[in-house]
Order: sequence, then structure tokens, then C-alpha cells
Amino acid sequence: MFVPAGVHLCGVLLLLEWPVARPLTIEQEEQVKSREEIMEILEAFDLTGSFRDAGELAGCSHHTVAAYVAKRDAGELPDDGPQRRERIIDPFLPKIEEWVERSDGKVRADRVFDKLKPLGYTGSERTARRAVAEVRANYQRGRRRVYRPWIAEPAMWAQWDWGTGPIIAGRATVLFCAWLAWCRFRVVLPCWDRTMPTLIGCLDRAMRAFGGAPTYWLTDNERTVTIDHVAGIAVRHPEMVAIGGHYGVTVATCVPADPESKGGSESTVKLAKADLVPTDANLLDDYRSWGELVDACDAWMAEVNGRPHRVTRRAPVEMLAEEQQRLHRLPEVAYTSVFGETRKVSWSATISFGPGARARATASLGR
Repeated sequence: MFVPAGVHLCGVLLLLEWPVARPLTIEQEEQVKSREEIMEILEAFDLTGSFRDAGELAGCSHHTVAAYVAKRDAGELPDDGPQRRERIIDPFLPKIEEWVERSDGKVRADRVFDKLKPLGYTGSERTARRAVAEVRANYQRGRRRVYRPWIAEPAMWAQWDWGTGPIIAGRATVLFCAWLAWCRFRVVLPCWDRTMPTLIGCLDRAMRAFGGAPTYWLTDNERTVTIDHVAGIAVRHPEMVAIGGHYGVTVATCVPADPESKGGSESTVKLAKADLVPTDANLLDDYRSWGELVDACDAWMAEVNGRPHRVTRRAPVEMLAEEQQRLHRLPEVAYTSVFGETRKVSWSATISFGPGARARATASLGR
């Protein structure tokens, strides 16, 4: 009769030899306890005052509870976890920290790996990536940006920004998005371009929609606003300075490449693009004319300004009525940068205005 290995015959019974799990000794159990488990054991003992009851609550032996209580009374609780062993990349960590510091935490791990190989590093790229991630996390830990609620004063701040608009008859459009900080009133105006004359007209229309002028306008460092930076200080466009003098406002710009410093207008751009620009997500139809886009922007402003805001729990149009009492009075006449444009009649007796557009002026040849 064939008998498999591990099976013994005893009369008519077949007895199988199963491995029996041996209980851990107190010393072995102590070695595998984490800091959290030790704290739970001590907390259970402080609650019950009994080693056995605490052991039942913590799921361990009462001898283990007694051992940790005795260590706590003697001040001998383990304070360190597993010891970190030396890695092959440890001698190169100071160099990695230098590269992370110089790049302001933006250096890529593959670039670090390529730069480490000429220095004698023989480890894998995976080890280098882990080390770079660790160093970068330590670098960012003390440099995280702190966000605090911005408590805006009435009639103090307004922001503007530009967003990509829909395409009408094959021509791209842009959306001028303005935001009055205290009342959260939003203005969205469709435009064909972002030139200085367009910007002047949009600012005037936005302030007249506000019912007055704020103290500050905040925006990006575009060429229509800032022409240069000297020693980190923005140099304003002369035309923008003249606009501020006409309306009695100060045009300020945020830190370059830092859109979070003007989150109100950024949020307005995001909402306007999501609701006004046709995409597969909103299932909007393409605009057939410029008038349809203008009507859509007006309807959107009426909707978002008429419903309660998530933060203030009040409608922006309702709060605007209160803020208008503190806004500065607008001049009766809008700012005018130039009165038309000068053109000279060429030898072909035509005048050029716009791309490819010409007008014949034979009687004014040479003038």
C-alpha cells in the first residue's frame, strides 16, 4: 500500500502532521511592537488598571503589558524605530541637495542620474529617483506656501485677466474677465484682441458696470501693462500710467509666473470658459455671430451675479449696491488714447487700414 510522505497509519486512522504555530515569547513580541501598538497597550492599562484586561483590549499577552508598564516607569521605552541602513547613494546626497537648492526644487531625477554617473555613482536610476524625491520633499517641507483667507476691503481691489474665447466664423476671440473683490461681482466682455485700445475700452466698461472705480486694479505683467522689470521692480507702460491718472486708480501687477496671487480673476476666467466656450463637456453649439456671444456673456453675468456666492452667502449684485457707496466716482468721459489714426496716401492713391484693406483717395495723393 502506498503511503504519502507525512502520513502515518495507526490502525484505521490516518494522522496528518500539521505544523503547529508556536506562540511568541515576550522578547519576540516586544521586538515586533510598533510605537502605535505600545501606546495602545499603555493606554489600555491606564484605562483598566489591570494587566490581563489591558492585554485583552490591546490583543497581546498580559506579560507584555506588564513589561511595557515597567519600562515606562523606569524611563526605558524604545524611542527609535528600525535603524536606516547605509545606501549606495548616501555619499552623493550633499551634491543632490546642492542641485535641488540651485534649481529651487525643480531639477528632474533623470537629469540628476545623468550628472551622478560621471561622479562615480554606480547604483540604479531607481535609487537615484528615490533619493531625489526624498531630498525634494525635505526641501519643500520648510518652503510650503501658506494660504490665508483674503479679507478684502470694500472698494479697494479689482482684478482682471484674459481667457481664450470661442471661435466665430473662423476667427478667434478672447474674454476680458474682471472681478470686484469684496462683493465678488464679475464682468465678462468678449473681444477680438488684447491690444491697448481694447484693454482701455474693457477697463472703462468694467468700471461703469461696477458703478465706480476701485483703488487698485491687479493683473498680470503683460506688455500692455508692464514694459520691463528693473531690479525686480515692474516698470509700468506710460499709457497705463495715464489711464490710472484719468480714473484715479493704481494699476498693480502680481509676481511673475504666480497666478495664485490673483485667484479671483483666475477663477472668473475658469468659470467663463467652462460656461461660454463650446466644448464636449458643456455641449454648447458654436456661435453663429458676434451678437450671440455678446448676449451669452450678458446672460452669464446676470446669472452668476444674481445667485448667492458660496463664501458670502449673498448675491454679488446685492453686495455691489453697498460697495458702490465707497467706489470712487468715474469721469464723465472715458479715457481716449488717440483720436483716430494717421495714414498717408501712397503713390498708388490708396490708404492701408487693417490687414489687406485699402481705400482709394486720388484727390489726396501724397498727403
